[in-house]
Amino acid sequence: MAAPAARHWQDLPPLGAPASPWLHEEVARRMAQRLEWIVTRPKRWAHWFALRGGLEGHALVQQRYADAGFDVVEATPERAAAARAALEAPWWSPRRWGVGASAPRFLAATEALPAQRSVDMLWANMALHAAADPQALIAQWQQALAVDGFLMFSCFGPDTLRELHRVYAELGWPPAGHAFTDMHDWGDMLVHAGFAEPVMDMERIVLTYDSPERLLAELREIGRNLHPGRFPALRGRRFRERLLQVLAERLASPAEDGRLVLTFEIVYGHAFKPLPKARLAAESAVGLEDMRRMLRGKR
Repeated sequence: MAAPAARHWQDLPPLGAPASPWLHEEVARRMAQRLEWIVTRPKRWAHWFALRGGLEGHALVQQRYADAGFDVVEATPERAAAARAALEAPWWSPRRWGVGASAPRFLAATEALPAQRSVDMLWANMALHAAADPQALIAQWQQALAVDGFLMFSCFGPDTLRELHRVYAELGWPPAGHAFTDMHDWGDMLVHAGFAEPVMDMERIVLTYDSPERLLAELREIGRNLHPGRFPALRGRRFRERLLQVLAERLASPAEDGRLVLTFEIVYGHAFKPLPKARLAAESAVGLEDMRRMLRGKR
C-alpha cells in the first residue's frame, strides 16, 4: 500500500451533508449483531472514523449501549466537526437529559486520541484495510482500551474485487487496488499488539449493478486504489470509455440477468485487552496502577 495515498484518502474533507457508504452501513449492521455475543457492557466506547464507518451503524451501537458515553475519532478537525454535526444531539433533545451517559467527545486523530485506558469498547468498521500503518493503529487502539475492554472491527479481505482484479490483469493494466490482508494475519497482529482471545471470521457479499457507471460510483464511495504500482498519472476520457465498455462486457453475469457482479470479502474480528503482564528482567519496573490490577486479578 502507498502510505501517502492512504493518508490523503483519510484526510479528504467531507462533501456536503455527510452520508456513509451503503456497503459500510450494511457491514456495520451485521457487526452490531455480533455484539450479542459480548456479555460486557461498556461504560464508554469510541467510534473510529464514524463518517465512513457508518452513521446508521453508530446509531445501532448507541441504542444498544444507551447509558454509555462515547468518543468519535476522525482523521482531521474538519471531519470531526462534520461528525459532531451529524451525531451530536441538539440541546433540546431528551437524549441530553439522560442521567447515564456523559457528554460525547469528537476528536481529530491529528490533534488528540482517546486517553489511555479511557474506553471499554473500540468500534472500527471498515477502516483497517485503508490504514497507512495498520500495526501502529492496532497498538493505538489497544492503548485506548481499559483492561477487559474489547475491540470490534471489520475490513476488506483478500477476495475483495477479485473479478475486477482479474479483468485488469488480463488486459495488462496496472493493479486495480492494493492487496488486502488475510484474517489470520490480522489475528497475529492483534496478539502482537497485546490483545487476547482474538476471534476472526469472514463472509463474502456479492453485489450486482445495472450499469458500469453505478459500479464505479460505488467504488469511489468506499475507497481508492492505494496500490504503489497503480497508474501514476491522470486517465483521459477515452480510457474511461474503454473501461466502461470492458466492465459491461466482462463483469456481466448470465446468472444475474446480465447485471455486473463484484465480490467483497468482509473480515470481522474482536479481541479483549487482558491484564498487563510484568516483563521480567534484571530490573523490572511496573506502574502502581498496573500492579494493583494484577493483584486484584490474582484474587
